[in-house]
Amino acid sequence: MKVRRIVANIETSNIAAAKRFYQDVLGLDVLMDLGWIATYGSDQEMQVQVSFMAQGGSGTPVPDLSIEVDDVDAALDAMKAAGFAIEYGPADEPWSVRRFYVRDPFGRLVNILSHR
Repeated sequence: MKVRRIVANIETSNIAAAKRFYQDVLGLDVLMDLGWIATYGSDQEMQVQVSFMAQGGSGTPVPDLSIEVDDVDAALDAMKAAGFAIEYGPADEPWSVRRFYVRDPFGRLVNILSHR
């Protein structure tokens, strides 16, 4: 047996609110929309990972999601331009990651990062 995909499921009664954060700002594609569920993603090959954390590193809380991007500063600028408040960072962490934390429309703490 081989794991093919891991999907984060976020409960909400406002499915449409995901579009602005995940599609408009982060650029993910709508892979499925059945009205009661909308799945955003990419057709690019991605690694399958699940992290278990006691803390978020550098004294931060554990984020609900971590999203790796190719340009963290461009993502930061896009989040600010869209009016999303940055809760941490940007920070160059000692484990060779540049990142920031932002809350999505559902209150989930999202770690946006790039490896240096």
